[in-house]
Amino acid sequence: NYGKSLELSKAHSNFVFLSLGIHPEDIIKMSNEELRNNLEFISSHADDIVAVGEIGLDYYWVKDEKQNERCKEIFIKCLNIAKEFGLPVILHSRRAEEDVFSIVKENKIKDAVFHHYSGNMTLAKQIIGEGYYISIPTIVRTSKNLKKIGKSFPLDKLMTETDSPFNSPVANTINFPYNVEFTLETLAKLRNTTFGKVDKQTTSNAQNFFNLV
Repeated sequence: NYGKSLELSKAHSNFVFLSLGIHPEDIIKMSNEELRNNLEFISSHADDIVAVGEIGLDYYWVKDEKQNERCKEIFIKCLNIAKEFGLPVILHSRRAEEDVFSIVKENKIKDAVFHHYSGNMTLAKQIIGEGYYISIPTIVRTSKNLKKIGKSFPLDKLMTETDSPFNSPVANTINFPYNVEFTLETLAKLRNTTFGKVDKQTTSNAQNFFNLV
């Protein structure tokens, strides 16, 4: 609920930072009027948010070609809002990493983070080469590609996340934001450095990306 999220961010303005977007799984459930109203809400509250997102494509859940075309249309409209108001974007790209990357590049987006990246290493290098960020979730412990990214990619282009309430690092439990420590611990071990150094750099990355400083 956009309204409740907005209320929370205003009530805890130094702690909760809000992004608004239309997720591809939601797009296919909405009427044209609902989509139009949500896009208008995002635009009208651009001053209250730090990013537009999650937005993007999802070929895992959305398999119908017409539905995906609709998702692309709304994705681009969300990107246009981000450009209009100078906001970064948080990208959802499950099984659609190549297309999301191409669309973001074609639309000349300067600031983007690939949330919960699950694509291949070749594309990951292109993402970083373009100046975009990759966000590492708690499942880094069980993902070969995320381990490779976490170990060798520039730390100043990485962020950390949990994807709460999904993908808990503890089996059969709900994920919580505080579990980000699992991601930080794993990155520190992979890079043979300290928890504090990884925490400081990834926090700084997020602060700069979302313009929180």
